[in-house]
Order: sequence, then structure tokens, then C-alpha cells
Amino acid sequence: MINKRKVIVIGAGGHAKVVADIILKSGDELVGFLDDNTALPSQIIGYPYLGKIKHYEKYADECCFVIGIGSNSIRKKIAENMNANWYTAIHPSAQIAIDTVISEGTVVMANAVINTSAVIGKHCIINTCAVIEHDNIIGDYVHISPNVSLCGNVKIGDLTHIGAGATIKNNISICDDVIVGAGGIVVKNIKDNGVYIGVPVNRMDVK
Repeated sequence: MINKRKVIVIGAGGHAKVVADIILKSGDELVGFLDDNTALPSQIIGYPYLGKIKHYEKYADECCFVIGIGSNSIRKKIAENMNANWYTAIHPSAQIAIDTVISEGTVVMANAVINTSAVIGKHCIINTCAVIEHDNIIGDYVHISPNVSLCGNVKIGDLTHIGAGATIKNNISICDDVIVGAGGIVVKNIKDNGVYIGVPVNRMDVK
């Protein structure tokens, strides 16, 4: 018999509730939520609000943790300030190749596809119905939004956010700290951080 893991979600908003659902559907035990918003109700989707994030140490000996917060930079800040056992949340409906590498703290949502020889960094979000094709390399603290398509041999830098429905052509590299807008199509390498939108994408002017 496989022992259930006891898991606490950091964050208590909409994204956190989706992460909690993955934990439950994976057959593990959801202990509750930690969040710095003390105005939260005593229960969230039927599970307890346990207090501020700093209180994680009370549970660290018997629980593992996953960050249910959509902001890449906030996930990074929290992860770097917690000495925790991290939980990797993978929805049972996700299709993941046998040789894929998924690092600690990452969340893979319903109906995502991650194909052969892909490498996913730590504390990433691979959102609902995203497609990560073969030989992709995804950095740390990346958010791949719903219905994104990354073709083969794509490289995504740390802290980058690929907006909903975007498409990245094969053999493309995107540097750290980039935002690709929803529906954008990337056909050339992105070497400078910033916000890129359009079909194909162009960098927005900073005013």
C-alpha cells in the first residue's frame, strides 16, 4: 500500500484551489492552506486555513509543500525563503513521457502533454492543456499558460511567462524574464527581456 503524502498549499486563491484539486485527485492528503491574507475564511474548499506562510515550520517535519501562486517572481521569493520538502503536483490526466524530467515544486495541470526528453525546471506551472513537445528545456519559475503549444527543441528561460494560447515555433530560444502575450506566435529567438505581443510577436516599446 502506498502511503499518502501530507501536503500544504502555499497560497489560497483560485490557482491554489486548482493545485489542491490535483493533490486530492493524486490520492494524497491535503492538510490545508497557508497564506499571508489573514482575512481569509477558516476553510477553503472545505480544508483549513492554517495561518501565515511563516508558520510553515510548525508542519515541516510531517508535511511537504507546493506553492499555489501564479506570479513567477513571488513563487521564487517564497521558495528561496523556505527550507521545505517540496511536492510536485501532477494531474492524473496529464500525459508525460517516460524520460521527462520534472523538478521539485512544479505543477502540471489537467490534460497537459509533456513529450519525450523534455526537462522542466523547479516551481514551474504547466497549465491546463498546455503542450510541451520533445526536447524542450524549461527554466525555473516559468508559467506556461493554458493551451500553449511549444514545438520541438524550444528553450524557455527562468521567470518567463507564456500567455494563454501562445505558440512557440520549433528550435526557438526565449531568454529569462520575458512575457509573451496571450495568443502570440513566436517565430524568432527572443534575446532581450520584456513584453512581446502580436502575430508574430514584437517587443512592446517601453514609455
